[in-house]
Amino acid sequence: MPIAPPTALHNIAVTTLKGVGPALAKKLATIDVHTVQDLLFHLPTRYQDRTQILSIAELVQGQQALIEGEIRGARVAFGRRRSLIVTLDDGSARPMTLRFFHFNAAQKNTLQPGATLRCYAEVRRGAQGFEMVHPEYHVLKDEFDEPEDSLTPIYPTTEGLHQLSLRKLTEQALALLRKGAAVHDLMPTELLQSSALPTLAEALQTLHRPASSEAVDALTNGEHPARARLAFEELLAHRLSMLQLRDKHRELQAKALRSDGSLREKFMRQLPYQLTGAQQRVVGEVITDMDCNHPMLRLVQGDVGSGKTVVAAAAACEAVAAGVQVALMAPTEILAEQHFKGFCEWFEPLGVQVGWLSGRLSAKERRESQQHIASGEARIVIGTHALFQADAQFAELGLVIIDEQHRFGVDQRKALRDKGMHGLMPHQLVMTATPIPRTLAMTSCADLDYSAIDELPPGRKPITTVAIADKRRAEVVERVAAAIKEGRQVYWVCTLIDESETLSAQAASDTANLLAEALSQYSVALVHGRLKPEQKDQVMSHFKSGQVDLLVATTVIEVGVDVPNASLMIIENPERLGLSQLHQLRGRVGRGEAASTCVLLYKAPLGHDARERLAAMRETQDGFILAERDLALRGSGEVFGTRQTGMVGMRVADLVRDREMMPSIISAASKMRATYPEHASALVTRWLGSQAQGYGSV
Repeated sequence: MPIAPPTALHNIAVTTLKGVGPALAKKLATIDVHTVQDLLFHLPTRYQDRTQILSIAELVQGQQALIEGEIRGARVAFGRRRSLIVTLDDGSARPMTLRFFHFNAAQKNTLQPGATLRCYAEVRRGAQGFEMVHPEYHVLKDEFDEPEDSLTPIYPTTEGLHQLSLRKLTEQALALLRKGAAVHDLMPTELLQSSALPTLAEALQTLHRPASSEAVDALTNGEHPARARLAFEELLAHRLSMLQLRDKHRELQAKALRSDGSLREKFMRQLPYQLTGAQQRVVGEVITDMDCNHPMLRLVQGDVGSGKTVVAAAAACEAVAAGVQVALMAPTEILAEQHFKGFCEWFEPLGVQVGWLSGRLSAKERRESQQHIASGEARIVIGTHALFQADAQFAELGLVIIDEQHRFGVDQRKALRDKGMHGLMPHQLVMTATPIPRTLAMTSCADLDYSAIDELPPGRKPITTVAIADKRRAEVVERVAAAIKEGRQVYWVCTLIDESETLSAQAASDTANLLAEALSQYSVALVHGRLKPEQKDQVMSHFKSGQVDLLVATTVIEVGVDVPNASLMIIENPERLGLSQLHQLRGRVGRGEAASTCVLLYKAPLGHDARERLAAMRETQDGFILAERDLALRGSGEVFGTRQTGMVGMRVADLVRDREMMPSIISAASKMRATYPEHASALVTRWLGSQAQGYGSV
């Protein structure tokens, strides 16, 4: 079946519509409307009911209403602002005041006593009773002029582009649609039948001109079948776009990495514990991926403390044994150094040299490190952003491991990936401890192979989580003192560094001073993002070594060093953070033998969503469950923002609201790719356009 007939509306320029000259065409272009089809895909965000005329006696303050009456008076009032005051009477009650602050001579001449006026606006309470400010209106020429027979759409617009203009233009577009011009339905008939959704033409007609009997709430909140039809198509386009990226990636060439497994076995034998079943499964998936001549692109997601680093080390063993270098990039100096120390302890006894590259090395140290990397002596290289700088050259880079991948931009990851050997792409393993809701993973990560370490190592003790109002701060300080007296260390997390007039959170600097005074017999230190890296690392090093009893910190410690002796965490103003971030912070404790506690020190009163988040923290320690709850409470943009993932914003769909569609969308994407590949590409172009080129997490 052809992609589109010649009379398809995407082939008809919007300039062919009546009233669209160069000036209006330029304004339409700013909202990406170039064709008649673009205009029909520019959907209303809400609706007004102008199908019933209400009497002035029926009006309620705050209501949007359509009224009709005779002008009894019109005058220009001079006060703080000049205004045109029109009195409208329908005989049902006290006359209504219409107020215009911006008017011209033509309006003043039109709005004269005796004229019959129909107008629509919000009803407000004024000095003389009800009034409307700048209502939409028209003067009735015919007493049989009926109200509109459909709900009135309100469109997203731009400066100089008025609602009336958009309604007139969409009316022309819908007329063309009714006369046979096609918005080609790219959804195969069998997919529509299985989903019980309307055709595209039916959906667009309904959304632009819904009958007065349609439920306004259903039209705006996505529950109406017409909006669901477009949401389904948009989500399908996003899924298809990600799969296209995956196909492109698999067309690239990589060196197949295979070995006899002896180095990996030696590594496993020296570990003081057995890998969990989940870790063994993920290691197997990674090794299978690397034994291919197209580059692996696998996301390993694991909860805090699930053992992702050991999985990465096992993958590094396989790569080194296969004769290539490994680069492991971490987002912070603290985390990178932790990886470096850990990998040195693991690999140096195995005769594998581990290199280090960071921006803090002296010029001499940097040159020496770069020489070891370029010569291939350093088989595993750990570092930060310095790894993808132009002067960092690898002899034979075959595997790239990226920790906390969402903290690096797409361009940064690509720069490191492009350092592969002999024109071949390195295999890529990306890891995150930020649980990704399954709904988001099916869209934002569809270009990746996906592994979940969904099992914690044995012996990890559950963390007791309690919520305490900040008026009981003194009790919490006593609890901190008791924990330190027992030989334990404590985190106290604040959400700001300095005082702010607009935010009520206690500043970390002031908190550190107050706690140092209250706990003068103990060592209190402060760490935050504005410290120089060497200062920050020194404080964290002292905390890890036990020289610091209480560490006051901002959320900089969300990803940080492993301190098994820390068994108590206080999080101030937890109501300001999302569930995933709270869970990440809580994961800093519970790493040793002692029972651990997380205290959520909140400021009352709590809003509904904040109460829900704190309740969820108390109910479960499963990061995957919390991620889904966070998605439901805050939405996809907050949980896993566009800036971090590279995702294009949704125009109609909502990942929370429409999550039940995802299984059907996954199935539909497979069928379209197999049976209607041209339609799949056209659907991506329709919804994403040029944005599809940069879409995704690769």
